[in-house]
Amino acid sequence: QVQLVESGGGLVQPGGSLRLSCVASGFTFSSSVMSWYRQAPGKEREFVASIGWSAGSTRYADSVRGRFTISRDNAYNTMYLQMNRLKPEDTAIYYCEAVAPGRIDAWGQGTQVTVSS
Repeated sequence: QVQLVESGGGLVQPGGSLRLSCVASGFTFSSSVMSWYRQAPGKEREFVASIGWSAGSTRYADSVRGRFTISRDNAYNTMYLQMNRLKPEDTAIYYCEAVAPGRIDAWGQGTQVTVSS
């Protein structure tokens, strides 16, 4: 059974940092393309960042480039999102997505990030 579990969200002040994790199971993690998306209240889900299977290929949304860093550890089936210099507009539910061989396209349940003073 394919499963993605996010963690690491919380309340942080503007300018602060958080690190999100996404632990995967039920598929070949090392062959997957992993991504982070987010959805703010009243808005559509938007792309944040993605990382290729070898971690050598990363992409970022313009709004987070230079502040967020995506990474993965294939030995632990885990993807990370290091978020620095957080802004109130980063407030959202953050979701991880896995696209893997075998027509796998799975989503986690999300973790809430709130940036507020």
